Amino acid sequence: MIQQQFSAATILYVDDEDVACKYFGRLFGVEYSLLTATNAEDALKILRSGEYRVDVVVTDFRMPHMDGGQLLRAIETEFPTIVRILVTAYADKDLLLATVNAGEIFRILEKPFDIEEVKASLRKAVELSRFRHERKLRFMAIDETLVFLAHELNTPLAAISNFAGGIRRRTAKGDATPAQQREIERVALDMQNNARYCLTVLSSFVDSVRHAGASALDQAETTASELIDLLLDTYPLSAAQRSCIEVKIIDDFPVRAVPNCVSLVLSSILANGLRALRDTPEPKLSFLVYNEAKPTIEIVDNGPGIPAEVKQHLLLDPVTTYAEAGGSGWGMIFCKRIMQSFGGGIHIQSEAGKSTSVRLDFPKFKKSEKGSDR
Repeated sequence: MIQQQFSAATILYVDDEDVACKYFGRLFGVEYSLLTATNAEDALKILRSGEYRVDVVVTDFRMPHMDGGQLLRAIETEFPTIVRILVTAYADKDLLLATVNAGEIFRILEKPFDIEEVKASLRKAVELSRFRHERKLRFMAIDETLVFLAHELNTPLAAISNFAGGIRRRTAKGDATPAQQREIERVALDMQNNARYCLTVLSSFVDSVRHAGASALDQAETTASELIDLLLDTYPLSAAQRSCIEVKIIDDFPVRAVPNCVSLVLSSILANGLRALRDTPEPKLSFLVYNEAKPTIEIVDNGPGIPAEVKQHLLLDPVTTYAEAGGSGWGMIFCKRIMQSFGGGIHIQSEAGKSTSVRLDFPKFKKSEKGSDR
């Protein structure tokens, strides 16, 4: 197996003749990252290992045990974003053309190779594979967003229901003390904030759906700093809450993976941070944007931290420290799923009694020229 140039598109070439694999590598191994296998079984092992993101599979038709047509049908079922090309030197091309017309194969290439024809076919195949992969990521992100939206609306609405029940019970007695009256006022404010949050999340979702049909490549570039600006402009912040938030842009970067889904993640993390800071004497919440090992948005607060027994399950199991307010513990799990749906990640660090940091890592793109401290 040969492996070259990880920055290029990856092509898997399958042929039971080792000489043919080496010849293909000499022809196209400079322009592409090339993997080779001498039988269909080994080719499937490479794909199933998950070690490589293969864009195109080119396979000879005549091979022992499993021929190229059978291999490509298996790949179509398991790896639908991979573009499939069949190579043949035999007279059964009419049968193979029927397979192409049925949509199972992208191209048929004849031996001996017409090098220019193969180059053109590979270029088109890579373009198609990347389009398929991007479309798959977008659908995954939208699907996660739908589930995330249901969670994000359900939690505050459950809190509103609980708060309303508490107010009804206390006012029914008609003998509220001054302390109880202040508690009722606080609960009423929480109800209002939760309702406003629901409206904000719903608005963000509607915007996401409105643009869901457009390719991410066709959308205007959105940067991390712009997403944070939009969040702080639309989130229902009180004057006191806004005054404790700072944004520091060390090195801005483009967010090209369904920005509105990322906005929902940022909104959820901000809500968690503000909730944690509720009883902190001098609350502070910071958004940091930098582009070092990976493009990153980090959200840091000086709240009470996350209990160790909760933190170790936070991204794996539905655990929460806010069950009394309607929390279910699924929020961070959905945040993780959305970030992973486009190749990103989420990491949480917390020190009891001092701070919590949530780091969002994004796929690495060329650095933006924008960047400043705010």
